[in-house]
Amino acid sequence: MLRNYLKIAWRNLAKRKFYSAITIFGLSVGITFALLIGSYVWGELKVNSTLKNVENQYMIQSKWKKENMGVEIATLGALGQAIKENYPNLVANFYRFDGVTTVVSKGDKVFRESVQLGDSTMLDMYGFALLHGDSRTALKQPNSMVISSEQAIKYFGMLDVVGNSLTVESFSGGKQEFMITGVLDKLRHNSITNLTNSGKEQPILMSFNNANFFGRTQYNSWNNPYIVNYLELQKGVRKEDLEKPLAKLIAANVPSEISQNLTTYLVPLKDVYREANNGVVKKTIRTLSLVGVFILLMSIVNFVNISIGASSSRLKEIGVRKVLGSSKQQVLRQFLAESIIISVFSLFISLIFYQILRTSFEKILQKEIISIFAAPPIFFFAAFVLALVIGLLSGAYPAFVLATLPSVDSMKGKLKSVKENVFFRRMLIVSQFAVALFVFGGAAVISKQVNYFFNKDLGYNKASVFSIKVPRDWSPAGVEKMETIRNEMAKLKEVKQVSLSYIIPDGSFGFSSGIYKMGQDSTLAVYTPTLVTDEKYAETYQIPLLEGQFFQAKNSNFQANQIVLNEEAAKSLGFKTPANALGQKIRMHASPAVFTIAGICKNFHFESMHKTIGPIAFMHVRDNNFYRYLSFKIQSQNLSESMTAIESKWRQLMPNAPFEYTFVDDTLQTLYQSEIQLKQASRVATVLSIIIVLLGILGVVSLNIIKRTKELSIRKVLGASSWSIMLLFMKEFLVLMLIAVIISLPFTLMGMQKWLENYSYRVDITWFMFATVGLLFTLVVLFLVGFQTLKAALMNPVKSLKVE
Repeated sequence: MLRNYLKIAWRNLAKRKFYSAITIFGLSVGITFALLIGSYVWGELKVNSTLKNVENQYMIQSKWKKENMGVEIATLGALGQAIKENYPNLVANFYRFDGVTTVVSKGDKVFRESVQLGDSTMLDMYGFALLHGDSRTALKQPNSMVISSEQAIKYFGMLDVVGNSLTVESFSGGKQEFMITGVLDKLRHNSITNLTNSGKEQPILMSFNNANFFGRTQYNSWNNPYIVNYLELQKGVRKEDLEKPLAKLIAANVPSEISQNLTTYLVPLKDVYREANNGVVKKTIRTLSLVGVFILLMSIVNFVNISIGASSSRLKEIGVRKVLGSSKQQVLRQFLAESIIISVFSLFISLIFYQILRTSFEKILQKEIISIFAAPPIFFFAAFVLALVIGLLSGAYPAFVLATLPSVDSMKGKLKSVKENVFFRRMLIVSQFAVALFVFGGAAVISKQVNYFFNKDLGYNKASVFSIKVPRDWSPAGVEKMETIRNEMAKLKEVKQVSLSYIIPDGSFGFSSGIYKMGQDSTLAVYTPTLVTDEKYAETYQIPLLEGQFFQAKNSNFQANQIVLNEEAAKSLGFKTPANALGQKIRMHASPAVFTIAGICKNFHFESMHKTIGPIAFMHVRDNNFYRYLSFKIQSQNLSESMTAIESKWRQLMPNAPFEYTFVDDTLQTLYQSEIQLKQASRVATVLSIIIVLLGILGVVSLNIIKRTKELSIRKVLGASSWSIMLLFMKEFLVLMLIAVIISLPFTLMGMQKWLENYSYRVDITWFMFATVGLLFTLVVLFLVGFQTLKAALMNPVKSLKVE
């Protein structure tokens, strides 16, 4: 019996090639997008899931009453070890790390690498496997390191490199050989080795035994709030059980200024990735999942509409079946079989589309999308179940309508007894239009907001500015040497200005300091991100000065203990105007010096637009010998020639330093990576939704024209013009479109306003924007409807009227 159902179903599909092709292609598009989105979502949900004992793993995060006293993802350096030693019945293990970057070399192979200085517990605590080496001792040996398999290939051209060594440069300019004691197997993206980088390359791992070499001796200090801490709790222990012990340790070991402003809390490690940055990954997952479901539902609506529309051509077939003894259940199974065949066939096509489009989708989302050749069995099982469910859902309604039709009406070819459920079909079309408009409108708002990030006046000029990380020698002599190199680079005709600094406008500020007026109580200090720069920084980035100067006047000698504030910092200190702040004396926590306010600069966006502009202070690099970057403002006439000249000079002045540069525009891309991904994915969804809608219209209008051919011919014989016949069809779709606009508009407006609340600086949503979207979509729909009906309107009426 099943074989018979399938055979008849195949014959009917082959007989209606055009409509079958439209339905199959539409479903294939919907299933492909659903599988791609599903693969992305599954990958994001699996982050950290493979870590050892992940159910008991937590990250200590910080909440500060005074903004900028610390950062959310880090806490006090000594806290992790102290909670383990004092409460071993609660804590099974701990891990802390401090991230740095430095120059690593092997012969003529010189690269700048991320280095993760941490406790030797790391490999065992998270179950990271080594291809070569002993994970129990790899991080315990002095002057040792663990590298990734990619780094082993990069430096040595092979994997088994245990016992070999790499040369590492310290922040004082010294160099030392470090022996490789382990080679890491390739790791999946996780919140341990990928917490503060993009995850494209694993950092080199070293233990805190090597902290002295990098001058990071404060990693175990109670006064250092910039160390990342992780805990593994004992089985059965809840995170709430550590609230009081953590608070007790903080109160007993740190000054009241810190203990009264700091609250620590534990975040499950399995949630850290998705909850970071105000849950931006979680919101992206939800948004893309919703869009994927919408696209799939639109494909199903097409299937249902075309199936119902094609029902009239099979009424006599159903009547004959029933007269010859077929039951309702048999007719029902026959039509469901056809529906499932279409769905399964669409699945096979969608798997081909999936594999073809996978790499493009990876570039859009900047995430790995699994290949069907590497996919686990659960992927294919889930895809088959999805196709089966789609087939049953899509075919259920048309099958029930046809199976319950009386035999007499079927033999007469009547569908009027069920009134063709015109209202239901129109509501399906309206819902499809409304979803498409929602996706289209949402994509327009997201695109406008992302463009706003890059087009808005940031308060500085990012055009033709790039930065390069430089070798470090954090001593007065090292600063003087780097200033000499800066001045030599600035002599190039291709270069307008060069600046030496610890930080660039990439969203991170390095460290914060409490500043307060001379004679004021230090507890009233305003905590500000402190940017260590030279006197040329404002000129390089063209940051406007409102009062005073940026440290010292041009071509004048360095003056110690000067500080520059932005407008917000001056205002936070109580100065009514920038002019009032100029020349005033202020103090800074952890510094005995008295600073003089040399200048007030205009507010500018140093962090992302998720946050409002806050107070910022500038210290001179000679007062605080920390630096990491040279920033170049270059001539923009011939970029290629300029970069070639700069690289040549760089090789001459610093032959052992890698020339790895990043333009500010590219740096900003990392600040808004999730938003850019969402923008690109929403554009793809918009194109797909329009394609699916147009396929549906193509099928529905074609079926209507076939059923109403004689009616149209009679209208033409009675004098109707081709334009009036076109309007007959276009008017119906125009009404449906207006209803869809009325339904989708408030949902789109509310949804996008909610999304924009994530940003302190955002675009305004206007009615004109949505009106434009609705008009464009309506014109596309009406064009397709008009094009199809024009062919019917121009047809010779005699041909259809002479046929009974």
